[in-house]
Amino acid sequence: MRSSPRRLPALLLGTALVATVLGAGTIASATTAQSGRDATAAASAAHTGHTMAVSTQASGDDPDGDGYIPAVPQVTGVTPSTGTPPSRYFHEFQANCSVTHTAPDDPIVYPGQPGKSHDHTFMGNTSTDANSTTASLTGGATTCKAPADASGYWMPSLYNGDRKILPIGPQTIYYKAGVTDYTSVRPFPKGLRFVVGNPMQSADEFRHHRGFVEGWECGDSYFNVDFPATCPNRPDVQLNIRFQAPSCWDGKYLDTPDHKSHMAYPVVKPGTNDNMCPADHPVAVPMIEFKMAFPVNGDMSQVRLASGRGYSFHYDFFNAWEDRTLKALVDHCIVGGLQCDARGYDQTHPEAGAALNSDYRLP
Repeated sequence: MRSSPRRLPALLLGTALVATVLGAGTIASATTAQSGRDATAAASAAHTGHTMAVSTQASGDDPDGDGYIPAVPQVTGVTPSTGTPPSRYFHEFQANCSVTHTAPDDPIVYPGQPGKSHDHTFMGNTSTDANSTTASLTGGATTCKAPADASGYWMPSLYNGDRKILPIGPQTIYYKAGVTDYTSVRPFPKGLRFVVGNPMQSADEFRHHRGFVEGWECGDSYFNVDFPATCPNRPDVQLNIRFQAPSCWDGKYLDTPDHKSHMAYPVVKPGTNDNMCPADHPVAVPMIEFKMAFPVNGDMSQVRLASGRGYSFHYDFFNAWEDRTLKALVDHCIVGGLQCDARGYDQTHPEAGAALNSDYRLP
């Protein structure tokens, strides 16, 4: 028997879903619905066709199509860690994954609805499409260096005019500690999925998003909210973006209707500069960071995303790691306070060894 989430009053739930779909942000009460509709109407006009849909379609992971996918088992009895372990500047490893294909699919936002999304560039699992489920991804072929990483990673495709620009070679996807107590980080549960950012976000929302790192950059141009007008026309210059995901999980759901509410960014521990998980999202998991490089430079006036302007950048993650391998990398590199490559090896601490062998598999 499937557990059911706690239901909100119908009017409040409807208002909240309107805000999510149209990019108006969180609406505190139903009495603010009209002002929310006014604000979202303007946003919708500016971003026609790029809405963030609520999951309403049944899928293999969500048979009743309500958008809630309960974790089995749920993680309970956890409180956010306030610990301060020995200071280590790095606590991370990389998942180096190459582009597999592009398609107007999104198995998180539009499950079972091929062709309904704007175009996405997929990395990692080679089979990711609109019908992907935890079962279909698990154990699948991958372009990530670690064969055990069958996860799906995707982002809106980038174009220069009508020409699609695809990242070349393995891209850097960091798995980091987002909280000060890096020893409290645990692996993602199988099937966890979420969307980072919002294709409907404004330039200001993008700039002040908790995941914003350095914006769009090329050459010596940094912190661009939209694409720079020009980039140095040199072979060594590419267009880059870095964007971080929330790293605190509620322990209850693998997905929620807005594809975000089950995740949260860390908060500052009162009276300190330390980061910790909030009480309602107490489970510290790895912080994903996309560090993408697109081979385009020179005149950037025709550069755009499938979702719109540069500030519409967002991405999706669908976890399908083999459990033991992900745990080995998290324990060795994040909990161990190391700066690891995709093998789980830290060149500055060779004495620590590597989590994986030369084939990027568990020894």
